[in-house]
Amino acid sequence: MLKNGLTLIVHEDHKSPVVAVDLWFHVGSGNEKPGKTGFAHLFEHLMFTGSEHMKGEGDQRAFYEAMERIGGGDANGTTNPDRTDFYETVPTNALDVALWIESDRVGHLLSTIDQTRLDQQRGVVQNEKRQNENQPYGKVWELIMKGTAPAGHPYSWTTIGSMEDLNAASLEDVHEWFKTYYGAANVVLVLAGDIEAPKALKKVEQYFGELPSGPPVARYQAWIPRMHGTRRASIADRSPQGRVYEAWSVPPYGEPDAVRMEMIGDVLGTGKSSRLYKRLVYDDQLATSVSAWTWQRELSGLFCIQVTARPGGDLARIEKAIGEELARFLSGGPTEAELERSKAQRIASFVRSTERVGGFGGKADILAMNETFRGSPDFYQTVLTDQREARARDLQSTARRWLTDDVFILEVQPYPKYESAQSTVDRSRLPSPDAPPEPRFPALQRSCLPNGLKIILAERHSVPLVNLSLQADAGSAADQFGAPGTARLAMEMLDEGTTHRTALQISDELEALGANLSTGSDLDASSISLSTLTSTLDRALEVFADMILNPAFPEADFERLQKLALARIQREKTEPVNLALRVLPGLLYGNGHAYANPMTGSGTEQSVAGLTRADLLKFHETWFKPNHATLLIVGDTSLKEITPKLEKLFAAWKPGKVPAKNIATVGRPPKTALYLIDRPGSLQSLVFAGHVAPPNANPDQIAIETMNTILGGAFTARINMNLREGKHWSYGAGSFIWPARGQSPFIVYAPVQSDKTREAMVEVDKELHGILSSQPPTAAELDKAQKSETLSLPVSWETDDAIVDCIAQIVRFGLPDDYFSTYAGKVRGLSLADVTGAGQRVLHPDQLVWVIVGDRAKVERGIRELDWGDIHFLDADGQPVK
Repeated sequence: MLKNGLTLIVHEDHKSPVVAVDLWFHVGSGNEKPGKTGFAHLFEHLMFTGSEHMKGEGDQRAFYEAMERIGGGDANGTTNPDRTDFYETVPTNALDVALWIESDRVGHLLSTIDQTRLDQQRGVVQNEKRQNENQPYGKVWELIMKGTAPAGHPYSWTTIGSMEDLNAASLEDVHEWFKTYYGAANVVLVLAGDIEAPKALKKVEQYFGELPSGPPVARYQAWIPRMHGTRRASIADRSPQGRVYEAWSVPPYGEPDAVRMEMIGDVLGTGKSSRLYKRLVYDDQLATSVSAWTWQRELSGLFCIQVTARPGGDLARIEKAIGEELARFLSGGPTEAELERSKAQRIASFVRSTERVGGFGGKADILAMNETFRGSPDFYQTVLTDQREARARDLQSTARRWLTDDVFILEVQPYPKYESAQSTVDRSRLPSPDAPPEPRFPALQRSCLPNGLKIILAERHSVPLVNLSLQADAGSAADQFGAPGTARLAMEMLDEGTTHRTALQISDELEALGANLSTGSDLDASSISLSTLTSTLDRALEVFADMILNPAFPEADFERLQKLALARIQREKTEPVNLALRVLPGLLYGNGHAYANPMTGSGTEQSVAGLTRADLLKFHETWFKPNHATLLIVGDTSLKEITPKLEKLFAAWKPGKVPAKNIATVGRPPKTALYLIDRPGSLQSLVFAGHVAPPNANPDQIAIETMNTILGGAFTARINMNLREGKHWSYGAGSFIWPARGQSPFIVYAPVQSDKTREAMVEVDKELHGILSSQPPTAAELDKAQKSETLSLPVSWETDDAIVDCIAQIVRFGLPDDYFSTYAGKVRGLSLADVTGAGQRVLHPDQLVWVIVGDRAKVERGIRELDWGDIHFLDADGQPVK
């Protein structure tokens, strides 16, 4: 602890040249008072708007630009009922910059906060609230918080607060909040990564030692709200599926019963063989999804069961089934197999989280949480011990104590004398970072099995994990040979049973090994991925190979997943972004093109309803050929070790041909095309606009991506700075290029308040034309983008999963093996002419296809006033509406 009360925790991890900086302020929405809710989160936003020596314009640009210039990644801030944290992961050489910024906004912020900044960030937060509540189930947590804690309890309101309270927040409130809670004695600072403890202490004393301690902060002790009896609430929502929430107040984080409640959640609702999932999804087929978890908080926890009904499902029957399964657990407790599966899942999850030094759930986050809530950074070891030593009867007795009728169904010592050190920090300017480290992408090793299956391996031995991903030449583009949605449903069926194992046996076997398995399809490839501990690699590989080679596509499971797929499509048609992603591809590519189907890959209700088990068998037989597939491996193994195992497992897999997909070049429309999808009652409009762009594998791709970083691909990009930080019409807006082997979709998106739909379209159009003519990219923008794209690479490549994703791009788009090892040099070598030229070749703002999802009654008139052409009205399936 520093003399001013700041608590410093240092964890050394030298596997990658990065350092995570994580500040936890022991203040959250639980410190608010009724009538002033949402204030902790609003103040978090204000912390990003610049400080006395790091001048800002009242928006968040200064902070993010500084991060982009040094390659800082995963930089953000979050608020919950108990704490507010600010974090970033930076290259080791740039640690001084991060410490300078963080200490400046802790010690030198107040004089910069004025009414203008308050009003700007108030608008951003209110748009965040609108955006969250505009989604299905977007308002349930306000009811759950009120239903599980009495009025006045710190957990009886949501962190984002109410619109009325946000409107009432005054400048005086802001200043008082800072003075009360943002003193050095109320912060835990964690530095985790490539830094030695003595050096870290010296730097922190230099930058933070001068900061005032702040006043003593009053705190609640553990306060578990008991409201006795069953309480109910109901709400109507714009969603095709009903949902049941059941919530109980339980002990706070770190208590033995809280640890056991998490394990109870595993038994009841984690994985396909969990009791509620098996009962409600498999057996009774009343639900499409089930989950059970504990929200770990400082004063009390919240145990939740969430069940989403199938369309038209009976919520009363679901609630009755939940009650029966709970009664069975209370009576008999978990089986030994269920207990061991939970333990394996939890230790594997913990190991995976510690692969990262920063971000949510990373090492810095774990240490900060345990120090803040339990007074010791290594308290997590107590939690792990409690997990490891838990017995079946412990879980049963814990459930009997807490899973009572106290349920809601939707249905918070002498103060030390501190002193501040004399400042030795030059705050007239940011420190200059040291020379940045050269990004290190692991070397790729290649091999090929006798049947043609290509192997690409990147060895990484920092953690005992191995990640594998089989990439097959299929993807949703393969649906042109069948029905839309075939590829996605077929991949989802792979873990529903093989000729040797049932779905539940697969789930049980993988969970007992602490292994994770996932399947999926993007536009051009279908994949099945496995993450397992090194110690369980052999057994996990057997299951992995069995699922690839011998899927059974059981008829009963096909019918169940077909219903889930239809329910998913119905949900997508109510979610603005997914709705636009479903409709736009057909407008861009036209009938017969492999990319014309919904970009979600889920197909249409008509196409999925018409699928049969035979269609999925045919998909697997047609597209899963070893000579048209590549197995990517990243982690704690070697070619010498793993190749013989793969040769044995895949010896019977025979090569063959696969069809050639139609990804032919298409033209853009001759002029602007306007489409409007009516979503009555929408609180926002989604502005979507796109046209085709070159394939990923083109010689200008790096210049194109850098141009897009300037235009709309970063927080400080032009579009977001305009619509979010400048106009406050949106919580976030930007542009992206969807990766594709053929022509890629270039898309601009902007969820905006309904009364600014027309104005937002004008601003998007202005930004697109501006970057092409009146406001071409500047040298400063290029420099910022180059630094952001290169200096952040060590952070981006920290995990094995990230490396797998990069290698998958090499395979999918036919890139050279040294693409990523030479990527930074190519980005740094770009000139203004390169980036400006890329924009000229790619952007065609007068040939955009616009898709607006919003309340027609509110937005149609404004769109017509633009006089950009006829408006075509579409329904949620993309069909014309008169």
